[in-house]
Amino acid sequence: MKHFLLLAGALVASTAGWAAVTAPADSAATDSVKGFEFNDIVKVKTTSVKDQNKSGTCWCFAGTSFLEDEIMRQGGDSLDLSEMFTVYHCYDAKADRFVRNYGQVNFAQGGSLIDVLWAFRNFGAVPEEVYTGLNYGTDKHAHYELEGILTGLLKTVVKKPDGKVSTAWKKAFNGVQDAYLGQLPAEFTYKGKKYTPKSFAASLPVNPDDYVAVSSFTHHPFYEEFVLEVPDNWLAGRYMNVPLEEMKAIVDNALEKGFPVNWAADVSEKGFKWTKGVALMPKGKEEGDMTGTELARWTTLSDKDRQQEKYNFEGPVEEETVTQQSRQEMFDNQSTTDDHGMEIVGIATDQNGNRYYKVKNSWDSNQVYGGYIYVSEPFFLAKTMGLVVHKDAIPKNIAKKFKK
Repeated sequence: MKHFLLLAGALVASTAGWAAVTAPADSAATDSVKGFEFNDIVKVKTTSVKDQNKSGTCWCFAGTSFLEDEIMRQGGDSLDLSEMFTVYHCYDAKADRFVRNYGQVNFAQGGSLIDVLWAFRNFGAVPEEVYTGLNYGTDKHAHYELEGILTGLLKTVVKKPDGKVSTAWKKAFNGVQDAYLGQLPAEFTYKGKKYTPKSFAASLPVNPDDYVAVSSFTHHPFYEEFVLEVPDNWLAGRYMNVPLEEMKAIVDNALEKGFPVNWAADVSEKGFKWTKGVALMPKGKEEGDMTGTELARWTTLSDKDRQQEKYNFEGPVEEETVTQQSRQEMFDNQSTTDDHGMEIVGIATDQNGNRYYKVKNSWDSNQVYGGYIYVSEPFFLAKTMGLVVHKDAIPKNIAKKFKK
């Protein structure tokens, strides 16, 4: 997952900092833009919206936000943790993997949902104020130049121009990271107390082993773990495979009980309207349902124009019925791709009673809903690649089916 955008929208007050609550519809917060009216009926306490800017590190922003929210949920302080501390360690490990595999694996900015928990377990964590990762003359993240230099270095290393891999390449690689991101802190002082990254992580009320990655595909057995086959799953992370309706039940149960959900999805769909703050899977018009001038006009449109019209919605529309089979077909033909990591922090309804998930993004807050987007249930069912939740958020009747 490495998607990012630079988008401008109407600036509204941030909705971060909610308490976990299930509110009656008549007391729910209402958001609307053009033809949509959203009522937030379930809200999970979350930290502020961040901005990944020109970096393909959505997976880290989503995972770090998720970790921050889990710390709060379990009684800890509201923290702003460093994303780039994790990114540095992941670039470092990806480089080792790339060289050891003769350059025949992926090296990129992208990553998966499990990477932040992996780095937290193995290297610890630090506050954002201790390590911003902005050491290259800008106040916002931009990794194209950094990635280009790192990739070029690694490609040269695996060519072995001197007949073998040198002993200097890793020092050179880390030198580039140090130049752009800054040297990693061995120890630091935070709120008057001295820590190492590992001791700071140990002071926080989260255990990375308490989290479960979940997905839903038919090319693997249900209730067994499998390695999700996408390039950015460089750690070969394993996901528990469940039927589609149970994946949705896990998310609903988590949110209703105050647990955040770390979410990976395909956002390249035309129905993902970031500036409008909504994501739908429109069904579109059917020729058999038209008569008269509407039918006559429809027959003059090209397939491209018909598809474009399908996505020109300004309010709630009829959506596709998503099944386990249709979801699998989209994954197999790769019309569903591994694009982006976000965090689900609420449930909402529109004026017609349709249900949505309220999703926190990392594309800054200068957008119609302050950095959040309402994702319809059909979009979620069709385009979810995977999710991570605390094990206690999984309904017991589902968890007991898991084969370890």
